[in-house]
Amino acid sequence: MENTYTYSPLDRVIWDTPAADAILNEINRLSVNKVFIVASSSISKKTDEILKVKNILGNKFVGLFDRCIPHSPLENVIECANSVQKSNPDIIITIGGGTPIDTVKVVQLCHSLGIETVEDLKKISNKHQKKVSKIRQIAIPTTLSGGEYSIIGGAMDTKTQLKERYTGNDICPQVVILDPKITLHTPDWLWLSTAIRSVDHAVEGLCSSSTNPLIPPMALNSLQLFARSLRDTYNDREDIFARSLSQKAVWMIAKNLGNTSMGASHGIGYLLGSIGSVPHGYTSCVMLPAVLKWNESFNKEKQKWIANALGRPKLSASDAVAELISDLGLPRTLGDVGIKDDQWDKIAEYGVKHPTVLTNPRPITKKSDIIEILKLAS
Repeated sequence: MENTYTYSPLDRVIWDTPAADAILNEINRLSVNKVFIVASSSISKKTDEILKVKNILGNKFVGLFDRCIPHSPLENVIECANSVQKSNPDIIITIGGGTPIDTVKVVQLCHSLGIETVEDLKKISNKHQKKVSKIRQIAIPTTLSGGEYSIIGGAMDTKTQLKERYTGNDICPQVVILDPKITLHTPDWLWLSTAIRSVDHAVEGLCSSSTNPLIPPMALNSLQLFARSLRDTYNDREDIFARSLSQKAVWMIAKNLGNTSMGASHGIGYLLGSIGSVPHGYTSCVMLPAVLKWNESFNKEKQKWIANALGRPKLSASDAVAELISDLGLPRTLGDVGIKDDQWDKIAEYGVKHPTVLTNPRPITKKSDIIEILKLAS
């Protein structure tokens, strides 16, 4: 239904709390006995954070999967699902960025539906699952992309090089723990670029056709926080207060994911990721200013709101976003992220059929429209 807001079954968000302490409280609150950990390889192998959690869990710890691959290839999801199945835990703790969190969302579907092969997993892509999950996750995000708040998971078909959508009523985390100190392990480029991904959520959610009354105030407030906190973090990566503000900015806007459509920055960005292996944060750095410029004639008033929220009322929204990206030392063009001119035709061919591209505020009806946007991003 058009005028409907669906709340995802996220029980609670815990902020500004050491992850290990919050985990112990939640494990006791939920009365679980067997805990499986899914973590990014960098957190697992280059820090002692997993060891801290294992020590807290004691004999409740039953397994670890730390081989998540960017963009969550279907084969990798199945590998993780099979590891979880062998341990048969009560809950999964996910520590890392969007890749492990997305992987576990799809793993939840595999675990609940008895899926053990890529072929069977593909059968449920783009088909919303209503079955109650047999297992949930507690997510400790270390990036700012915001996937921990949605019931949407993505996994890549390596044969077609396209990311497939997996959704279920309750595949979002049951608990989200925001520990700004654990994010000090996250490389600066990843922290800042995934923040631009959330800026993209705010901007494209605001610019959508949605009449959802929660979107504009949350989007604009999150943009105000990002404009300050990201520059503060860039100037001092150990500024914990700034990191905490960025996490809260993500929380504000990402909880609306799934309740409003995105546009061409997201849609084309998905294709840059699958076709060109560009990290999601970088896709938004490159595409969002270009898409804003291409859409400007269709939503000038909303774009003024965006520039105001970013503290740059005399600039266009496109220029204000581009300035923020530049101030953070992030890539600005397709060439900067390794996309070559000879890939444009394939991107345009897929893009003109992509459902997220097709919900762009200014209608995209032909390949040449996408080529125009790519030119603006070059």
